[in-house]
Amino acid sequence: MATAPKATTPGPCDFPSTIVRATIVQASTVYNDTPKTIEKAGEFIAQAAADGAQLVVFPEAYIGGYPRGYRFGIGVGVHNEAGRDCFRKYHASAIVVPGPEVDKLAEMARKNKVYLVMGAMEKDGYTLYCTALFFSSEGRFLGKHRKVMPTSLERCIWGYGDGSTIPVYDTPLGKLGAAICWENRMPLYRTSLYGQGIELYCAPTADGSKEWQSSMMHIAIEGGCFVMSACQFCVRKDFPDHADYLFTDWYPEQHEEAIVSQGGSVIISPLGKILAGPNFESEGLITADLDLGDIARAKLYFDVVGHYSRPDIFNLRVNDNQNKPVTFVSKSVKAEDDSEPQNK
Repeated sequence: MATAPKATTPGPCDFPSTIVRATIVQASTVYNDTPKTIEKAGEFIAQAAADGAQLVVFPEAYIGGYPRGYRFGIGVGVHNEAGRDCFRKYHASAIVVPGPEVDKLAEMARKNKVYLVMGAMEKDGYTLYCTALFFSSEGRFLGKHRKVMPTSLERCIWGYGDGSTIPVYDTPLGKLGAAICWENRMPLYRTSLYGQGIELYCAPTADGSKEWQSSMMHIAIEGGCFVMSACQFCVRKDFPDHADYLFTDWYPEQHEEAIVSQGGSVIISPLGKILAGPNFESEGLITADLDLGDIARAKLYFDVVGHYSRPDIFNLRVNDNQNKPVTFVSKSVKAEDDSEPQNK
């Protein structure tokens, strides 16, 4: 765990910096058991808060579970009953937002006085979304971000978020937002967060590769922000038994303790310094003290949407409207339309 900077005698150009203690929870979902998953989350949140955490970040799809190795019986032109039933169980583990599980998480944030970013599978009717939920330390549900681009086979089981849920929240800790997993590889998505002044950049992910660390380092330097990448650590026994699962183990030993998702959670400063992690070994907490003064120090030389931009040449347009597949026009609007004279 990183320690707070040592106190020094103020000089003529010294101003006090704000220190924020951030903690990543690197842990596995309790698959097919959302109540136990939330209970497990509560234990980690309490542990982090006891160590002074002000911000707690969980991995992608922590509630509901990242479906690593699931195939849902899907092949080109192929469907089967076992796959349909697997999806039924997965859908049952997802949560409605807002809903009772969101209320429980809000209460955990309030009780432990922490800002909370939680990865969850959200269900809207029968469509699932990979979502990041945001909570204040007062226990208020701030809102959500739905993953705008599922990766690979995720697109067969998850819906696509739209521009209406790309928030950056102005909190007492700093400006807080998230990009989920390979959204972090989308330059325009990152730029939309930079354009909102993000300072605490959360990256819930399922990518535990060593190459992922390079992406996180680049984003911290590019955005001049603190990056907190949270990934699950899972072994084979964490997943339900199913003959159709396809695991690619990180290590050759294929037994119940074989690592399936190796974590790699990490916290990186705007100056490109690794403050905590990466942890590739176990479940646990990754904690660091963030000196928010490092944001200004980094942006002296490079401000990606400020003095180092060229809006006269390059410009990003973001459609932040909510897009619905079905819109019903109210009777009052219909009546108003009917009252207008019709062209003959």
